Amino acid sequence: MKDFDKIVKETPCVLVDFFASWCGPCAAQSSILEHLKPELDGKVTILKLDIEKNETLAEQFDVRSIPTLLLFKNGNQVWRKTGVQSAKQLLAEINKATTI
Repeated sequence: MKDFDKIVKETPCVLVDFFASWCGPCAAQSSILEHLKPELDGKVTILKLDIEKNETLAEQFDVRSIPTLLLFKNGNQVWRKTGVQSAKQLLAEINKATTI
C-alpha cells in the first residue's frame, strides 16, 4: 500500500489488520472488526493489509504471525497484538488511544 505512511501520519487513529485470505483466525478477526465498525465510526480508521500483497510493510513491522493488529495514534504505534482479539479488548485499546 503506497499511501500507508501518509494515512498513518495524517489520520488521528488507525488500526492496521495484517491478514491473509487463507487464514482462518484472520477471517474470525475480520468478522469481529466488521461487527465493531458502527461503534468505531469516527474513532478509528481500519486498514486491512494482506501480507501477501504488502510484503514490504509486513517485513517493516516484523509481522511473523497473523492476524497481527497494530494501533497508531498521530503516526505513532501505541499498541500491537498477534492472534484474534476480542471485541471487548479492541474497544478498550481503541478507547484508551482515542482519549489520551
